[in-house]
Amino acid sequence: MKKVAIVCAAGRQGTCLVNEAVSRGYDVTGFVRGGDKVANPKAKTVVKDLFELTREDLSGFDVVIDAFGAWTPETLPLHRTSLAHLCDVLSGTKVRLLVVGGAGSLYVDPEHTVQVKDLESFPDVFKPLANMQGAALDDLRKRSDVLWTFLSPAGDFVADGERTGEYLLGGEEYFVNEKGESRISYADYAIAMIDEIENANNIQKRFSVIGK
Repeated sequence: MKKVAIVCAAGRQGTCLVNEAVSRGYDVTGFVRGGDKVANPKAKTVVKDLFELTREDLSGFDVVIDAFGAWTPETLPLHRTSLAHLCDVLSGTKVRLLVVGGAGSLYVDPEHTVQVKDLESFPDVFKPLANMQGAALDDLRKRSDVLWTFLSPAGDFVADGERTGEYLLGGEEYFVNEKGESRISYADYAIAMIDEIENANNIQKRFSVIGK
């Protein structure tokens, strides 16, 4: 039985990941801040801030999933610093690090020179977040000492969307389904993330997922 740690497990995406991993029979531990709790009673709960996590805290796991999220101007830089901390903690170990990423850093051209966040149609309100998540991914690409995987969702990432159990996988480039949509629910995204634990197809790579 794989042992999976989910960091920031009390958030909406973290909760979906906990539920999906528990449903597969994994031994799941959710790390949360004080005042938060893991909703699924079949998962263990550890109350400890991400920045206080040590190598000892995470050494017994096969996989660590980083579901950290920040949205205010003051906290956006934490996307980079929190990921750097987790990488330093896991450096040189066999523990995989799977990261909940964003869609803004996906490329829209074969040469990989233009990203979704660079387009004029990209909403200004989301650009600071997309830029910071993109910078975090750039930092991650420089780490050869960590077994990282970064999963970018569809452009329309729906928190309360239904769990269909179906999805389409892509790579570094933005793509759409047969309906011309780039959309996926948090629940279906969680399926793709947990499937990656089982398949291990994208170690030290970024890949992407959308709904069918």
